[in-house]
Amino acid sequence: MLDIKYIRENAEAVKKNCELRNIKCDVGELLSLDSKRKKSLQYIEELKAEKNKLNDLIQSAKDDERKSLIEQGKAVKEKLGAAEPELENIEKEYRELLLQVPNMTHPDSPVGKDDSENKEIERYGEPPKFDFEPKGHEELMVNLDIIDFERGAKVAGSKFYFLKNEGVFLEQALINFAFQKLVKKGLVPFSTPDLAKDKVLLGIGYNPRGAETQIYSVENTDLNLVGTAEITMGGYHMDEVIPEDKLPLKYVALSHCYRTEAGSYGRHSAGLYRVHQFTKVEMFAYTLPEESEKMHTEIKNLEVEIFKDLGVPFRVVDICTGDLGGPAQRKYDLEAWMTSRNDWGEVTSTSDTTSYQARRLNVKVERKDGKKEYLHMLNGTAVAISRALIAIIENYQQADGSVLIPEVLKPFIPDGMEKIEKN
Repeated sequence: MLDIKYIRENAEAVKKNCELRNIKCDVGELLSLDSKRKKSLQYIEELKAEKNKLNDLIQSAKDDERKSLIEQGKAVKEKLGAAEPELENIEKEYRELLLQVPNMTHPDSPVGKDDSENKEIERYGEPPKFDFEPKGHEELMVNLDIIDFERGAKVAGSKFYFLKNEGVFLEQALINFAFQKLVKKGLVPFSTPDLAKDKVLLGIGYNPRGAETQIYSVENTDLNLVGTAEITMGGYHMDEVIPEDKLPLKYVALSHCYRTEAGSYGRHSAGLYRVHQFTKVEMFAYTLPEESEKMHTEIKNLEVEIFKDLGVPFRVVDICTGDLGGPAQRKYDLEAWMTSRNDWGEVTSTSDTTSYQARRLNVKVERKDGKKEYLHMLNGTAVAISRALIAIIENYQQADGSVLIPEVLKPFIPDGMEKIEKN
């Protein structure tokens, strides 16, 4: 979240930023509640001071004075009894509104209303020109018997699936390839829990409960299935102070991801593009504020390197204000060419959330001079298996319906397999 002091001093800029990001948040009401909250806190502190003073006087008072002082104490206690619940209500409304305020936007992020106005900044390769009618990944994978959507729906419902045969090998190969590359780059490997508490999700910027959530929550608990390892790795150092000389911390984490994808069904959501469960390798970094932008470029470049190695055509887009969401100051997406969409489709993203998540999760850096401040937190997808499979299957397809295996994945595939063919 943003510092309330910053919001007070930059109210018009914060309001404008909300508008540009298509986020409805009543900044005026937030500042009104902030003022009421400060007055209420001051009033309660004055009452508590008066109560303590009266208690001291009662201890030393003569009998004829004590009765009057006790009556005054009761009156103060009654005022406190009314003021404290009122402050709780103000605090609750204030906190809810403060959490709705998005991060401020990087000055170089493009201004736009939605994803149609994202700006392409890099491109690697071009869409393939097939000398046959290309198929989409769903048809190709079903024909090759490496996925089963029908039985996935029978067992768990629509948008679930079974990977099978060489589909399993491809998933494991992508995981191993990403980990091998990133560990060599100095990232520390993790495998994370698939569950996280409400307060961790709120800290990262997800709404864990209610009608607008995209998260599966566990009934009668404060636990939720995570939508990304960003959640668990962001919570990893919650309520900690990290010495300056330990930063940056760079992690790569494996997790399953669960998303309701409510309202996301449509022509471009077919097959594996939008599913309720998938596996993902996620990068996460904790860094000094002054090194945040440099780290964001580093994570973006690692994503680029991974997909260049995979040999699929893709581009990098700078996400516009209207498509940014809440936590990110700036965000880049990698979009690979997908024949099933006849267009580019997102395969990874990386966000610099600056101190927005760190403030919500209370993660600080201690400088060498002893000063403590909120550090910066960044995240980036290395490989989201479902989307990566789409890009590989569709771009490496052959006229006979077989699919070539990318060169970098072959060392991780059993028996030196060169391509996936129908048995």
